[in-house]
Amino acid sequence: MSTLAGKIAVISGGTTGIGLAIAQRFVAEGAYVFIFGRRQAQLDEAAQLIGRNVTAIQADAANLDDLDRVAAAVKKEKDMVDIIVSNAGFTEQAAIDSLTPEHFDKTFNLMARGPVFLVQKLLPLMKQGGSIILVGSAMHVMGIPGHTAYAATKAALRSYARTWAAEFKNRGIRVNTLSPGVTDTPILDAQSAPRDELIAMYQTMIPIGRLARAEEVASAALFLASDQSSYMTGADLMNDGGVGQV
Repeated sequence: MSTLAGKIAVISGGTTGIGLAIAQRFVAEGAYVFIFGRRQAQLDEAAQLIGRNVTAIQADAANLDDLDRVAAAVKKEKDMVDIIVSNAGFTEQAAIDSLTPEHFDKTFNLMARGPVFLVQKLLPLMKQGGSIILVGSAMHVMGIPGHTAYAATKAALRSYARTWAAEFKNRGIRVNTLSPGVTDTPILDAQSAPRDELIAMYQTMIPIGRLARAEEVASAALFLASDQSSYMTGADLMNDGGVGQV
């Protein structure tokens, strides 16, 4: 397949889960990918799984100096970017009565502040016809207790897509959000409840009756990255099993 033949993609949080699945799918479709994350061991493992056409960079998506290094590495190696996928994130629940400034800042720095400066620093390398994908969550249209900061960052991404779609209209760059539902990835292991209990609870909320597979989210990302979505910008693709729709 060659849907993305010759395209250059940069993916934050590309070492596990959705980000890794997107990187693997993009390479299978002909792209060259730059992935970055904080943990070198996970980067090495991800690069081995992807197998080819990949550069792995140790960098924190919340650290602006690290984002400068990512942009410099992309410029040096390829001197252009066709696709940006802002995917780095985590889920850490906190009820409002116990929410701390540290939790709030950690969440917003990575998932609301980080994407702004990732796009800003890579924008000079983007050419006509580029695609920016902000990986959000169906939670931005839902109200689930314990997710004050997390859901707000995803709502911020939805707002960025609208603003940037208008701001970049004369550059030929499209911007969309991709909002998955609950996806079966390692991020579930970091929750307060056991994985099996979480999955059983979420399944009762999802009309399709199961969690998403990371590969299914990657298919939606491929659509937004490719010319198949050439008439879409400022939109929100909710690949959520219906959980945010009913």
